[in-house]
Amino acid sequence: MPRYRAIAEYYDHENERLDWLKRDVPFLLRHLPRRPQEVLELACGTGRAAIPLAEAGHHVVGVDYAADMLRIAREKRDALGVSPQNLQLLRRDVSRLKLRRRFDWVVILFNTFLGFTTLDAQDRVLRVVREHLKPGGRFWLDIFQPNLPLMASERSTRIDPSAFYVPSLARTVYMDVDVRRDPSKQLQEVTFNYKWFDQHGQPRRQRTRFDITFIFPRELQILLERNGLRVRKMWGDYDGSPLGADSPRIIVMAQPA
Repeated sequence: MPRYRAIAEYYDHENERLDWLKRDVPFLLRHLPRRPQEVLELACGTGRAAIPLAEAGHHVVGVDYAADMLRIAREKRDALGVSPQNLQLLRRDVSRLKLRRRFDWVVILFNTFLGFTTLDAQDRVLRVVREHLKPGGRFWLDIFQPNLPLMASERSTRIDPSAFYVPSLARTVYMDVDVRRDPSKQLQEVTFNYKWFDQHGQPRRQRTRFDITFIFPRELQILLERNGLRVRKMWGDYDGSPLGADSPRIIVMAQPA
């Protein structure tokens, strides 16, 4: 199954419009102790969360398998004056990670866990989390809560249209999304469709296609518990509201059992 693979130059700009991505890091910072913590972010991408966590004085290790995303993260880190000692960026497969050290916090944000679409892959990632947590450490996970009416539709096309500007390419890109769903497998095939015009006014197109799963709250609790992690609290949004039937997110804080 194809894993999510962002177009690195687009990533920050295409997601700027998502309001909830302006609220997840402040939510985490409100729960982090003031004293410096050791934080491991799995699938850190371009450092959207890792950099402000390091700026707040915590010692952060960010891991991702995409070299081009990490290159952008390093450029952003260095431009902001965050030292490599406060934010170390590593190219690794998070499902096979062995850093031989433990952290106060491990975080996986922005629906990333849903990119691991099989039970075996999910178990591997959660074992990595458990192996890298200190006793009493905290694991934070953020995914969307399944929207049942939407999930009942086999296909959605040309949804969520938007446009964004990419300064490094001097390019305005138009984007929409196609989704094909298979509820029997809890699987969604997602296609990002990009279109722009070159310097000659000719249309250009690009696509990325990947699979994600969807997970229900009780199912997530079972997954965590069988990998040695006990749910301590669940929220339904970054305003701190409890998880309910209409909550858009499933935000979990778990600890080693």
